[in-house]
Amino acid sequence: MLQLPPLSLYVHIPWCVRKCPYCDFNSHEAGQTIPEQDYVRALIEDLKADLAWVQGRKLHSIFFGGGTPSLFSGQAIGDILKAAEKLIGFETDIEITLEANPGTFEQQKFSDFYSAGVNRLSIGIQSFNNQHLQRLGRIHDGEQAIKAIATAQLAGFNNFNIDLMHGLPEQSLEQAQADIQQAIDSGAQHISWYQLTIEPNTAFYSKPPPLPNDDRLADIQQGGMNLLHEHQFGQYEVSAFALHGQTSRHNINYWEFGDYLGIGAGAHGKITLPEQDSVIRTSKTRQPDHYLAREGSLLVQNSAISRDEMALEFMMNGLRLKNGVATEYFIPRTGLDKLSVATQVADLQRKGLMEPDSDRYKTTHLGYQFLNTVLQSF
Repeated sequence: MLQLPPLSLYVHIPWCVRKCPYCDFNSHEAGQTIPEQDYVRALIEDLKADLAWVQGRKLHSIFFGGGTPSLFSGQAIGDILKAAEKLIGFETDIEITLEANPGTFEQQKFSDFYSAGVNRLSIGIQSFNNQHLQRLGRIHDGEQAIKAIATAQLAGFNNFNIDLMHGLPEQSLEQAQADIQQAIDSGAQHISWYQLTIEPNTAFYSKPPPLPNDDRLADIQQGGMNLLHEHQFGQYEVSAFALHGQTSRHNINYWEFGDYLGIGAGAHGKITLPEQDSVIRTSKTRQPDHYLAREGSLLVQNSAISRDEMALEFMMNGLRLKNGVATEYFIPRTGLDKLSVATQVADLQRKGLMEPDSDRYKTTHLGYQFLNTVLQSF
């Protein structure tokens, strides 16, 4: 029997100063002006249209993603938060994260975000190396990146993530480790460290840059993991590392197959409907002008996750967590019996790819290294 999990909210703000050549997210160059007020109104109307899916819950977390949400004013972010609190309500310890890129804010704007209720930042640094930043098409340099972090701290943020990429064009092990060390020295409590991948429909896909070979990538991966471990950053997800347990509650709700509303152009959501014995995925129209015009059938598409796909969806999320996912979540969040995956789990345990743990579905160290192989069993 399906039961309601925690509920989060994802807010997509689709504009950037410039489209990065590696980016395949739904982002659009801002141009001279951004229709900030119109977009805020559209977001609130979007949220109102989704209220039937709240089903009596309060919001567990909120994440402003993009694009570059820090292009918006503190007033706009505050208006969205006020509407969400009025329409749905917040849990007392709600986590509210906003993505920010260096070069898109100043001290006053960060202070305004903090005053509006944002209590966590995710700062898109990617690298502190000027050459790599230029190759990645970023609008900031290393000095501006360091200044951005200091600016956030002065504004009152003591909980922030730094996004870093590795496997950059012609990057050495020493350069990758220097990026991590700078992030640590800057006072980050959370580091998202992930490998650059070349995605379709990006500028890098059309003209691939010279990336490190497999041997160097392996050295960078191992060297970076060792450095993070030495500084007490615990890996809790494939590309996420936290100091003193300061993990992202919003992301953990994703991985534990929780629910989330998605509002904004191109936003996705996942909602449990116990009375209909169904779990659905939602998506909103991608183009900002269509979204602002609220063009009828383009606004939202819903599709149910089939029962045949449900176990894979659950495991594909939960096994990304280093400590796995509680087995007690499987029945209420999928509507399936544990026996439906018992054979696969037992087989993976015999192969040494999953832990013989009755309380959690969890990979072994070997299984975590070959996660895609593990997931193929479901």
